[in-house]
Amino acid sequence: MVAQPAPVVEIAGVRKTYATGTAALAPVDLTVRPGEFLTLLGPSGCGKTTLLNLMAGLLLPDAGTMRWWGEGHGATGAPGRRLAMVFQAPTLMPWARIDTNVRLPLDLLGMPRATAERDVAAALALVGLADATRHFPRELSGGMQMRASIARALVTTPDLLLMDEPFGALDEFTRQRLDSELLALWAARGLTVVFVTHSIVEAVFLSTRVVVMAARPGRVIADVPIDEPHPRSEAFRLTPSFAAYGHRLSVLVADAAAGGVR
Repeated sequence: MVAQPAPVVEIAGVRKTYATGTAALAPVDLTVRPGEFLTLLGPSGCGKTTLLNLMAGLLLPDAGTMRWWGEGHGATGAPGRRLAMVFQAPTLMPWARIDTNVRLPLDLLGMPRATAERDVAAALALVGLADATRHFPRELSGGMQMRASIARALVTTPDLLLMDEPFGALDEFTRQRLDSELLALWAARGLTVVFVTHSIVEAVFLSTRVVVMAARPGRVIADVPIDEPHPRSEAFRLTPSFAAYGHRLSVLVADAAAGGVR
């Protein structure tokens, strides 16, 4: 029998309460498998960002266990076990050109400049910004700034990409275009993606699996596979199956907003 690859992330009985007393997460169990595009969906305050920050190692759980590729967080960063995060805002350095912004993680790693510049050029080309390397963030649109933020995450060649509502502040046209581009990158790079959104439409279009969360405190109330083939074109948005998934998730999110009572 062929051995199954270890889960990318395993979360078992994880709780998180902030210093204010806010119970951000009740016991949560979740497994992220290699190659998934897993979306966390739910109303504000349900712990989506907290859970993503725990996966990134930016927070520590109060209880429960977490493992990355079958080991502790200290094992991340090695080839095949790299992770990167894209935040809600591009968080670019306004005084630095786009190529310098994208190169920042490599500079922090001490990578030689020539090698870093080659990797930066490749990452910017992947996100369609090959002609914007010498621009400053203020000279780019919101969508282009987010592309630069994604390039900065991709430049370290991550295996796990964590994304916290990266397109939430963009107009719908730009958002749909970036959703399609993100799916192409996911497939081309063989990434595992965990994506946070409030948008049911976005969740259906992107995901291989949607985890719905409810608040008071944050917890998982449903786990919905999106069993549709990739690549997905804009035509998928017009299909009966897209509408059916959207309806199912709408009911679940309404339950989540009501406290997760089903």
